[in-house]
Amino acid sequence: QVQLVESGGGLVQAGGSLRLSCAASTRTFGRLVVGWLRQAPGKEREFVGAMKWSGGSTSYADSVKGRFTIARDNAKDTVYLQMNSLKPEDTAVYYCAAGYSILIATTRWEYWGQGTQVTVSS
Repeated sequence: QVQLVESGGGLVQAGGSLRLSCAASTRTFGRLVVGWLRQAPGKEREFVGAMKWSGGSTSYADSVKGRFTIARDNAKDTVYLQMNSLKPEDTAVYYCAAGYSILIATTRWEYWGQGTQVTVSS
């Protein structure tokens, strides 16, 4: 069982930055993958990026590579999504999600945070 609590989000102008936080609570961190997905109005939910808790390897969607970075604070059991150079098309509800997998690509997102709105104005 994994509990995820998100914070952050809000309204920012294009070119600006925001940081989202996801605090994870679980007894088992081995093979845990924590990721970020987003859903814009009228669109399907899409993968943004993820990190393997053990080892810290990351994977990103092409649309955010070079602009978004996932980092982890082990002392706080928290994963962050740093979003720079934001674009209006980044506007969406962002969800923190988690699952257990050896590979990020095969992770089934079984646990979800409550979601947080990110709005980027042009």
